[in-house]
Amino acid sequence: MTAAQSSVEALRIAARAAEEKQGTNLFAVDAADAMGLIDGFLVVSAHNERLVNAVADEVEDALREQAGLKPVRREGRSSGRWILLDFGDIVVHVQHEEDREFYALDRLWAQAPR
Repeated sequence: MTAAQSSVEALRIAARAAEEKQGTNLFAVDAADAMGLIDGFLVVSAHNERLVNAVADEVEDALREQAGLKPVRREGRSSGRWILLDFGDIVVHVQHEEDREFYALDRLWAQAPR
């Protein structure tokens, strides 16, 4: 089973929004087969805490406006180091570059379809 087309489109919207706010090193994963709980997720890096928050806000706004999606849950906004936006079928991780390197989600999901 692969990610639903609506989830793939939501990930594309999120990726474009992240890039518009200077998010870098984007990495999208089709997690439908591996997890079963979500269709996919996007990981985005940002250079500093302010930019982490700005990217997360832009992604949230774009998904609400273009796909009618609101996050089910938000975590990490107060620290500005790693913000998780859970939209149900997709999850967006916006990480400070240092945290991204330390937690290495890219390596954990290296074999998953992108």
